[in-house]
Amino acid sequence: MYNRPENTQEGQGAIWHPSPNFGARRDDLRPHLVVLHYTAMDSASAALERLCDPQYEVSAHYLIGSDGRLWQMVREAERAWHAGAGEWCGQDDINSRSIGIELDNRGNHPFSAPQMARLEELLHGVLSRWDISPSGVIGHSCMAPGRKFDPGPRFDWERLARQGLSESVCPAQHAQEIDVSMDLFRRLVRERGFTADVDDAALLNAIRLRFCPWQRGPLTRKDLLPLLPPVAQA
Repeated sequence: MYNRPENTQEGQGAIWHPSPNFGARRDDLRPHLVVLHYTAMDSASAALERLCDPQYEVSAHYLIGSDGRLWQMVREAERAWHAGAGEWCGQDDINSRSIGIELDNRGNHPFSAPQMARLEELLHGVLSRWDISPSGVIGHSCMAPGRKFDPGPRFDWERLARQGLSESVCPAQHAQEIDVSMDLFRRLVRERGFTADVDDAALLNAIRLRFCPWQRGPLTRKDLLPLLPPVAQA
């Protein structure tokens, strides 16, 4: 039950710290998503203890400390308990469909350079092993809007996108005339994968956390621009 990962490339360089909080992936599903989290705790050691405590029934596949240390708690082939209720692209049971990565961060400060470097190294391996698209790297707030807010407004999604490790968003600056409406907004976000059944405010906040965390107030054109498809080049 607590054997080390059989694949020697899995979690390469990780400290093996097994959690009892896992199970088999349901319906023979395999991961096609990576869900990023922040721990919202005071230290990586406190988070590690919580993620490995059967009393709390939570876990993740990996935890990355602010100093870049990497722990693996659950084999990638197994179902860690990190995502909870929510959905993505109309599919639920995200735990059976994903790899969960926890980042030692309280949610109100930047992510350190060693931590981001280790995350990038880990993502390169995970995406390659499971043939996961960069668009499959999402935040906890993406699949559970209103309920979760991690990895939060301080996370550098564009840094990952520049390395092909998350979806690259090219704002459609050409779209000068847009009907700024909640109907259009909801259609565009569904096309991006945000299909959880939540109210307008929670959905708008989730989109801003992912694409434009500096935005405030009611829906504007700036919220819609990153969601529009780019213009095809002639």
